[in-house]
Amino acid sequence: MKFRTTMITAAALLAAPAAFAQTTQTSPAPAEPQTTTPAPATGTTGSGTAATATVSETEVSQFATAALAIGKIRQDAAVPEADKNTKSVAAITATGLTAIRFNEIAQAMQGDTALNKRIQDAAAKQAPAAAPAQ
Repeated sequence: MKFRTTMITAAALLAAPAAFAQTTQTSPAPAEPQTTTPAPATGTTGSGTAATATVSETEVSQFATAALAIGKIRQDAAVPEADKNTKSVAAITATGLTAIRFNEIAQAMQGDTALNKRIQDAAAKQAPAAAPAQ
């Protein structure tokens, strides 16, 4: 049963950034360069210390909470498809993150295995409380 919860959590974390990218791209992009997203590391073995250092433990927890909430929203057949992005944005902002920061962290975790593990661990800690016992 723990494996199933982990797989659901992983699926939610992987699906959330992709589902969410559309929402923030509809607003005009700022003219300033992105300074909070670290440049991809080249020639490293995936340690990703630069990206990991830029995402605080609070943000990791907020990201995991938001990703789990988005996963529930995406799976809820009672929520009309047209409302899912709006509800996802609300779920993100309820954690204290902005939609832009959520997407920055999602991008960073794709190339940073250490950050990805930190987020997975945070989600796993929250999943038992969020998932009903079966």
